[in-house]
Amino acid sequence: MLPLQAVTPEHLAACVPAITVAEARKLIAQVHRGEPISATSAVRRIAADAVRAAGHVPELELVAETPSAIDPFVKYLLAGADGARFEAVRIPLENPQRFTVCVSSQVGCALGCAFCATGKLGLQRNLAAWEIVEQVRVVRARLPHGRVHGVVFQGMGEPLANLDAVLEAIAVFSEPSALGIDGRAITVCTAGLPAGIRKLAERAPRVRLGLSIHSVLPERRRSIMPIAKAHALDDVLAACADHVRATGLSPMWAVTLLAGINDSDDDAHALAARVRAFAAETGRMPRISIIAYNAIYTAPPFGGAASPGKAGLAIYTAPPFGGAASPGKAGLAIYTAPPFGGAASPGKAGLAIYSAPPGGAASPGKAGLAIGPGDPFMRSSREAEYRAALGIPNHRRYSGGGDVAAACGQLAARDV
Repeated sequence: MLPLQAVTPEHLAACVPAITVAEARKLIAQVHRGEPISATSAVRRIAADAVRAAGHVPELELVAETPSAIDPFVKYLLAGADGARFEAVRIPLENPQRFTVCVSSQVGCALGCAFCATGKLGLQRNLAAWEIVEQVRVVRARLPHGRVHGVVFQGMGEPLANLDAVLEAIAVFSEPSALGIDGRAITVCTAGLPAGIRKLAERAPRVRLGLSIHSVLPERRRSIMPIAKAHALDDVLAACADHVRATGLSPMWAVTLLAGINDSDDDAHALAARVRAFAAETGRMPRISIIAYNAIYTAPPFGGAASPGKAGLAIYTAPPFGGAASPGKAGLAIYTAPPFGGAASPGKAGLAIYSAPPGGAASPGKAGLAIGPGDPFMRSSREAEYRAALGIPNHRRYSGGGDVAAACGQLAARDV
């Protein structure tokens, strides 16, 4: 049966010959308002009956809805009919009446970017178009106020590896009788698939492109993004240039700064040179988005009993070092006294943040937490220096919801 929340009026009328396109618009609007399919003064009874016989409105299971304790981000853990789990994130915008939804396009991901939690899962399957659309509908139904203003394909999966379903979803997002989201408020982010970039420009010319670039130095990019071994950056940027020429839209280039990996002045200077060359070729300056790395680790950094918790961090179920502990926000154990000596100070979400590591390999990480040996990367402390060395316009993207594993790179569809 047709998933009615994921078809355009033209598609519905083509599949159900008993209805006109005008009637299809009215019926699709009923679906997206949550109303039953029914005849009206503008829809014949035979048309409504034909659509009810041909289609349905399948639903995703909402496994968990997890709000951040430190900002207005909310993560949604969803499941398909086969039990496959994936995530969406509600992102607040500067206008308090507007929200963007970060959607997933696949269950897991085959590209294996070294700094991404989703990449560690491998690819389970592609999402159907209705499963992508339904993520936005789930979030929209739970908004405290306002409306969904935009969509960003930067959740689980590589959107351009599931491009047909992504394009179907985009058509529904931007259809006035469906979700009515301006195409310019939709961004498709990719690790770099040239053929997909060109097809996106051809099929969805009002939609913006985001490129996860991270480093323009070939060896460094290949070391953290295996896809760069199959698609050289020159080829990816040539496709980006074709996208600009076809759409007139500036691309967004994202850089997640990793300490000692891609945060040197040389990295910044090389990126700036690429940006200037791209702008000279296309007449459009890429929008450079600097993202702070969000910690991922699976092993307790200091020993003791631990269990997976929010933000993908190892959360201690008992004090691993001795000393007093009390329950804190998000179920974390909060130490009322430094259990291993040294100074401590209150941190985000009420956590005690220790100014000295308790021994072993650890370094200051997100929100001051010590990142253990299970995480091969650290958040860069050179962000200000890197941005200054760029010498071109750039902005720092706030990657929120880190305490509930909703931030960039953290999505892994874990139980919470």
